[in-house]
Amino acid sequence: MLSDIVLASADHVATITMSRPERKNAFTVDMFDELGDTLRQAAGDAQVRCIVLTGAGDAFSAGLDLIEAAAQADRLDSIAFTFEAERSPAIILQQLDVPVIAAINGSAAGYAVGMAINADIRVMARTARLVPATKRNLLPESGDTWLLPRLVGWEQAARFYFLGEDMTGEQALAAGVVSELAEDSAATKRRAADLAAQIAAMPPQAVQAAKRLMRAGRTDAYPDHVHRALLQLLPMFRTKDFAEAVAAFFEKRPPRFTGA
Repeated sequence: MLSDIVLASADHVATITMSRPERKNAFTVDMFDELGDTLRQAAGDAQVRCIVLTGAGDAFSAGLDLIEAAAQADRLDSIAFTFEAERSPAIILQQLDVPVIAAINGSAAGYAVGMAINADIRVMARTARLVPATKRNLLPESGDTWLLPRLVGWEQAARFYFLGEDMTGEQALAAGVVSELAEDSAATKRRAADLAAQIAAMPPQAVQAAKRLMRAGRTDAYPDHVHRALLQLLPMFRTKDFAEAVAAFFEKRPPRFTGA
């Protein structure tokens, strides 16, 4: 049986694809745990320096599969009592040290909006749209009500959720939800792959430490944060990658980082 979440790794980049193109990559109940497990698997691979999250075909994801959900109403009622935070994709995305790029190659609705904005870097197809869960009498439970107001401000987030207004690619770029637009689905995936390759060429220890510091900076007091950064910096001077960076600088050549 083919998986609805596909993992492929090459050249220090893991690409995770939500793969139900016949349903616009809408989530079944089982896919939530499967995506969380796959994210942890990719991040646990010492060879992986960047993760790309995207959708098969020309859609990112239609969010929860409403047809499947309606047929499993009794099972959905039990989710609140069986929820495992350690398998939740939204929580895992916030815990990963490995950088994540969302290639929003087509429209993202409901839960998928949270999957997209939980990424560190977002590239979006110009024709794609972000569709609020509230439009279908659902709630955005994947962390996006925490993230989106911080990205775009309270009023823009309120318009999105309260008015049910789709956010176009141009609007997402202007609001700072995404950093780049690409012309279509294929171009979005290519651009995400290019960015992932650029990240993979960086020293992974420094990149992942920087992500940890950015995450800690959300709650640290400034003096505490500066001290935290110093404590994470000092071990870097003893790494082989630091020695390689110095050698490459003096030898005027590109560095070759190993993660050691």
